[in-house]
Amino acid sequence: MTDDLLQRQARTALACLDLTSLNDADTAADIERLCARAQGPHGPVAAVCVWPRFAALARAGLPASIAVAAVANFPAGGIDLDAAVRDTAQIVQAGAQEVDVVLPWRTLQAGDELACAQLLAAVRRASEGMLLKVILETGELLDPRLIRRASELALAAGADFLKTSTGKTKVSATLAAAEVMLGAITADPTATTRVGFKAAGGIRTVADAALYMGLVAAALGDAALNPRRFRIGASALLNDIEAVLGSDAASPSTGY
Repeated sequence: MTDDLLQRQARTALACLDLTSLNDADTAADIERLCARAQGPHGPVAAVCVWPRFAALARAGLPASIAVAAVANFPAGGIDLDAAVRDTAQIVQAGAQEVDVVLPWRTLQAGDELACAQLLAAVRRASEGMLLKVILETGELLDPRLIRRASELALAAGADFLKTSTGKTKVSATLAAAEVMLGAITADPTATTRVGFKAAGGIRTVADAALYMGLVAAALGDAALNPRRFRIGASALLNDIEAVLGSDAASPSTGY
């Protein structure tokens, strides 16, 4: 790989990065540092992704050009519809632009598709006008048929993005799961020109990110390699992006 190609990939990864901190022990100071890193020497990230309780702080600390995302029903992906809607309401009230909600994947494994669909529909209603990313937790679903069905349920509920993982399980994003999810997007005529894909968890280098870029370009076209159709959920990745682009600003990972 040439240096020029690697740098182009690094710039794409930066523009599509959801810089993330979802550690249990996160503090306001951690989020302030995260927001500062999101505005680095090579340009801004797409979004900062945090717990709902920090969404307002992140929004206050960022320019309007950087979105704030926060998580709902996270990380367990339970079936408590009211709790998921409360999370979403907190995110909305904080002035964030994006909701990353965990699909109740254990409930799907148990065969109760209706309960999954109802929770996603309720979150979609509660976040009207916002970007909704549905986390499938593909490393736990494992079976490609379940990953495909989870994708279909998310699309039917009005998801704007399909997202692989919470980053809190042993297996996070995989290329195999990404292919299944992208296949579901391209097979749905209402989604194929609109819905995006987000790889999250375990993506630490530009080379890692480039593998997902290749899948997205093959499925959705080169024009989809922008923040409206492609995101990467990570924090450690920014270190490698800055190293590739020649920055000395890299710092330790903030989590994810």
